[in-house]
Amino acid sequence: MQISTEEYQQFKPLLFSIGYRMLGSMVDAEDIVQETFLKAYQMEEQKIDNKKAYLCKMVTNRCLDELKAVRHKREQYVGPWNPAPLLQEETNDSDPSEIILKKEGVSIAFLRMMEHLSPNERAVLLLREVFDFSYSEIATIIGKNEDNCRKILSRAKQKIPYIGDESLNYEKNKSIINRFIQAFQTQNMDSLLELIYENVTLYSDGGGKVRAAVRPIVSLPNVLSLLYGIIKKVPKDFYFEIRNVNSQPAIVIYMNGTLHSILSFYIIKDKIKEMYMTMNPDKLPLSK
Repeated sequence: MQISTEEYQQFKPLLFSIGYRMLGSMVDAEDIVQETFLKAYQMEEQKIDNKKAYLCKMVTNRCLDELKAVRHKREQYVGPWNPAPLLQEETNDSDPSEIILKKEGVSIAFLRMMEHLSPNERAVLLLREVFDFSYSEIATIIGKNEDNCRKILSRAKQKIPYIGDESLNYEKNKSIINRFIQAFQTQNMDSLLELIYENVTLYSDGGGKVRAAVRPIVSLPNVLSLLYGIIKKVPKDFYFEIRNVNSQPAIVIYMNGTLHSILSFYIIKDKIKEMYMTMNPDKLPLSK
């Protein structure tokens, strides 16, 4: 298949976005995108009316195969599994790759909820709800008929809650996180109760590589106890900042001169419902 430089630049962000949302892994998504282009280049020349759809089908099918292969690995994973955080710079919205990445369906909360779906449910939900593919296009991509795709989407939407625009308001959520930090530092329980649900859950992902809670931490007292316990043991050069992670504000924590962990949030109705602390060094960005 002949793919021009312009087409490569055009399709690559979309293919990466599908792969990353399907797998929750930047490394795996990048590998699959490169593998897809390589296979496309090696294909015998043939008439393809829609290169975009064809490449999306290749990436989606490769992701479906990967999901089936990693299911056992996920079951054997040490502790909770969080998607790899995507640390984004504040960039111009005219950049097409940024526009794709800022669309709904990239937040850590959404990606983690996707773990409750089967591979086909995940693919149909993403292609329809996030990328606006038609049912006929989705049917071609995953090899199902249109009625089956509609049924698959219906099942998927019953399994996970919809994360709407209100829950993804960046500036509002950043304000809530700043208030949480201030209340946490001053141990203002009244403010913390206003900002965090009593049944809040924290998922701490160390992947067996670093020390982390091996089970989800449930309830406000238990979550605060864990966080205060961590703070008591941090080195003198500890510092943090709020950064754009998966198109949402998150607390990026540095210790000993390197990135130590990223704390992301699921905020609904202006209160923190879930927290995701990712410490597995294999999932953290290499640079500041």
